[in-house]
Amino acid sequence: MTMLVQKLLLDTHILLAALINPDALPKDVQAQLQDPKNSVLFSAASIWEIAIKRSLGREDFNFLPEDIEQLALETGFIELPIQSGHCHRLVAMPWHHRDPFDRLLISQAQAIPAYLLTSDALLAKYSDLVSVVATK
Repeated sequence: MTMLVQKLLLDTHILLAALINPDALPKDVQAQLQDPKNSVLFSAASIWEIAIKRSLGREDFNFLPEDIEQLALETGFIELPIQSGHCHRLVAMPWHHRDPFDRLLISQAQAIPAYLLTSDALLAKYSDLVSVVATK
């Protein structure tokens, strides 16, 4: 995946990998995230997803959403709020995937536009803006 100056929206899994275990990401993706010319975005939807999964007691979410938000901001990532216009595409979006967080992230990526970096290959059915990242 070769990209020049880009807007990159991270799905929740890629956001967590980038902040907690960056070596799980391919070197080219790490380089893109570190390139100061790129805008690296994280959605409020990911913080919402983290909060819900933490409240459900999921062992793989044993951190606080506010800590992830703060770490993302300190890393230089830009928070993307959820705006009404980001939701309009959801009406016509096919149901390849049922996860409401992923569906919103796709809709946000299309509205901006930005490349959505995800490890979920199923999301590639939605748009050429979806870039599937193999994680370790």
